[in-house]
Formats: sequence, structure tokens, C-alpha cells
Amino acid sequence: MDPGDKHREGAKLLRHGAIMARYDSIATYILANRKNGTLYTGVTSDLFQRIEQHKLGKGSRFAAKYGCNRLVWYAQFHEMAPALQRESTIKGWPRRWKINLREEFNPHWDDLSSQLSEYGW
Repeated sequence: MDPGDKHREGAKLLRHGAIMARYDSIATYILANRKNGTLYTGVTSDLFQRIEQHKLGKGSRFAAKYGCNRLVWYAQFHEMAPALQRESTIKGWPRRWKINLREEFNPHWDDLSSQLSEYGW
């Protein structure tokens, strides 16, 4: 699957300024350490809490080792199974596809985690 397929697994892609309910926060996400830097793909049942863990260096050994704590892409799901499938799919992609996906969603590599707190996550 290439990034142009736009989430046929049924993901609801949240664009800049969109709101996700705090308790409906199953998500697949991509973190980066800097623009064009190391990428980390993960899945969680509570995106806000998981990003806080990553920012404290507690999210994962890989993310902590490489300083991946900037949320640069995420997609919301209503169930964990499709979120896990999406994570697996993205992890299997070449780096360029991951960057293309992120560029469609967040062209400036902004840290989107501030949006989560703005909306009461």
C-alpha cells in the first residue's frame, strides 16, 4: 500500500485543529526527533498520555534513545485492531512513504502534541 491510498483501513485522519474525544483516543502515531530526522511509529489507547510518556523519555527505549518526542502524524480509530494493523502497515513501509504520509498531514514537521492539550486531552 502506498501513502496515496489514504487509510483504507477506515482510519479517521485528524487534520490541524480537529478534536478527538479524550476517552476515544485509540491512535496510530508517528514521532520524530527533528525535521527529516529519526521516525518512530507507535499505537496507543490514550494518545495524550502516551505522548506525555515519550516526552519524559519513558515511552519506548528506541524513542528515548533517539529523542523521538515530537508528534508529527496521528490517526484516530474506534477499535484497537485496525490501529494495530495500521501501525504494522506503516512500519513495513520504506522511509520515503512515511515521510510522504507525514508531509500530507503536517508539511512543516510541527509538534502536534500541543493540539492535544488545547482540546482537553
